[in-house]
Amino acid sequence: MEENHTIQLGKWTVPKITLFKIWIGLFHLVGIIGLSIPFSKPLFQQLTPFHLIMSAGILLYFHRDWNVPFIGFALLAFVTGMVSEIIGVQTGLIFGDYAYGTVLGIKAWGVPLVIGLNWFLLVYLTGELLHERIQNRWVASLFGAVLMVGMDFVMEPVAISLDFWQWSASNVPVKNYIGWFCISFGLHVAYRYSMFSKRNPISYFLLLNIAAFFVVLALTL
Repeated sequence: MEENHTIQLGKWTVPKITLFKIWIGLFHLVGIIGLSIPFSKPLFQQLTPFHLIMSAGILLYFHRDWNVPFIGFALLAFVTGMVSEIIGVQTGLIFGDYAYGTVLGIKAWGVPLVIGLNWFLLVYLTGELLHERIQNRWVASLFGAVLMVGMDFVMEPVAISLDFWQWSASNVPVKNYIGWFCISFGLHVAYRYSMFSKRNPISYFLLLNIAAFFVVLALTL
């Protein structure tokens, strides 16, 4: 699918990517407002799984290369994310002692299924950001893992406030960030070695909106 595909809206011909960018921006803005207002907060908490699914759906809509390596990477990221989180929730290994709340939807062994999707989404977005900027695969994977840890650091206070998950300790353990780094690094290596097109025209904009969403909420909640 080419970037310049358009949609006819009456007299206007609008690029599809422009419409999707407007939708992404508005959806994240409405989410920030809805989660910041006490009476609407419970409703928007319950909409979080839809938010994740929608973001992944838009990203995949603009993905260009649906070959076996890409499908293999997507499944690897999802399964690795889910298995590591299940081990973490059930044993306290990898990330520390924590538990997921009820707002993220259907669970498997204590872990919402959208968490696996979230791992895929974040690795794809951060990997695509670095793909043409850093040529060395191992250095790119290292920086990708650092970006992932940075994203998690910003997400943690928001997730706790919105009851996405809760820690048994009063503070997020350092172990959590070490676990995030190690798993993220492995998945970024897999991303770099998987032979599929890594140019997605919506990727940067979606990553920017997700980051801004959590930064603003971390400052306001």
